[in-house]
This record gives sequence, structure tokens and C-alpha cells, in this order.
Amino acid sequence: MLVTGLEILKKARAEGYGVGAFNVNNMEFLQAVLEAAEEQKSPVILALSEGAMKYGGRALTLMAVELAKEARVPVAVHLDHGSSYESVLRALRAGFTSVMIDKSHEDFETNVGETKRVVEAAHALGVTVEAELGRLAGIEEHVAVDEKDALLTNPEEARLFMERTGADYLAVAIGTSHGAYKGKGRPFIDHPRLERIAKLVPAPLVLHGASAVPPELVERFRASGGEIGEAAGIHPEDIRKAISLGIAKINTDTDLRLAFTALIRETLNKNPKEFDPRKYLGPAREAVKEVVKSRMELFGSVGRA
Repeated sequence: MLVTGLEILKKARAEGYGVGAFNVNNMEFLQAVLEAAEEQKSPVILALSEGAMKYGGRALTLMAVELAKEARVPVAVHLDHGSSYESVLRALRAGFTSVMIDKSHEDFETNVGETKRVVEAAHALGVTVEAELGRLAGIEEHVAVDEKDALLTNPEEARLFMERTGADYLAVAIGTSHGAYKGKGRPFIDHPRLERIAKLVPAPLVLHGASAVPPELVERFRASGGEIGEAAGIHPEDIRKAISLGIAKINTDTDLRLAFTALIRETLNKNPKEFDPRKYLGPAREAVKEVVKSRMELFGSVGRA
């Protein structure tokens, strides 16, 4: 069933579990996420970035919205990292039930003003809004942030921001980063900062850049001919603790891409004469589904639908 993001996330925060927002870029990713959600009886958020919408066009957005309506579990269709008011309007017209406006790279007042503008438009249509305060390092859809420029979220600013904008859920910067390279070893997550934010902001909180980048997936990617540096992700215990402190929405993208690409490489390496896309996209879809299911178990959303 198609629902708003807040319908899913308000319950998650109140009951102390997390819900995965999984980035989908094509039909196979979309099928994998929804099949996993139904098998796990878990609510889920389908996250489409501006890049995914451009790549998949109207076909991808139509599939996402229509399949969400038919799903046997609660599903929100979410615009991830919307860069502008105009981008948000396109998502609203397409039938999205959750939108993110990301002006975290702007100054505080600009972020407040642009977010409030989006909130007014989205709420008029019954759609809920995610905003971001603080900046994560790494590559987002429309902006690259160097490590030295990444800013952690100020708890008091977070309280003021939510009061002034009326946003429904807030993405916070507490040490995670976008992409496969989150630092060496175990990245530091500022849990005390998150705890202070959660005490001041009762709304659901969001963790971006939270992929695990599992070593086994990295090795399979390399073994099948892929090239990747010393990739590192967020430790499962840090995810569990963040959920206990108020994180309700956890974004995952990199893990899905790694699994999908590794399986395609493996299949074609074993069968170099294969040119039927069903024979290599099918196994890749199953690999993505298994990653999604494992993430739902980590987040505690299994059986919550």
C-alpha cells in the first residue's frame, strides 16, 4: 500500500526500530526491494534520486508508484536529495509520497527558507518532507563534499530548524558519509551528538551514508574483475545504537550496487557466451534482494508491516 513517509517513520521512531530507504535505479532494483519487503513483512521506502529519475524516466517513476500501491506492506515513494523546489514539484506531480529537499550545503537561513517553501507545497498535497542539516562527506547526487568541509549537525540548530520549517523528518550528520569510502577501519559515529539531537527533536531522524560495504561483497566485486579501493562501511553495532537513539530511516545504496554488479560480473565470467539479459540480471536481482532482507533484519523492521 502506498503511504507517506511519516506514516512509516513516526511508528518506527515511537517503537524503536528503523526502516530502510533503498535507492532504486531500474526495474530489477525495484522488484528486489519490494519482494524483500513483502517476504520480510517490513515497511519500506523506495528512494529515487534525481539521477535515477532522469535515467529511468517516466517508466521508472510509474512503476515505483503503481507497484507501491499494489504492495501488501506499507511503501513510501521518496525523492532522495532533491536539489531544488522545481525538482520537488516534479516528484509531487509524479505521485511521490515523500520528498527530500537538500539545501544542507547552503547557509542556515537559506536552508530554512527553501525547506519551508517545499514543506508548504508538499503538505498541501498530503506529502511529507525530509530535510537535512549538517553536511556529509562523499558524493551525493548533485554535490561533492570534501572531508574537511563536512559539518556535523548542531543539536540546538536542529531544534530551531525543525520548529521554523515544519519538516517531518530530519537527516543528520553524525560521522557517516556517502559512497564506498567512509574511512579506514571502523568509521567514528558521534552517538553522544545524536543523543542530544534526539532529545531536542522528537521527529524521526534520518541516517544517510549508512551502507555497510560488506567485505565479502567488496571481495566478490574484486574477484570478478572489478576495481575498488579500500572500501569501508558503517558497522552494524553503530547502526543498532543509532536506531536506539532515534534514527528511524536508514539509507542504503552502495551495498545494492556492489551486489548487483558483482553478480553480473560473476555470471558473465562463468558464461562468456551469454547474451540473454534475463540470465544475468535475474541473479543480480536476487543478490540485491538478499542484501535488502539482511538490512531489514539489522534495522528491526521485519514483521512490522
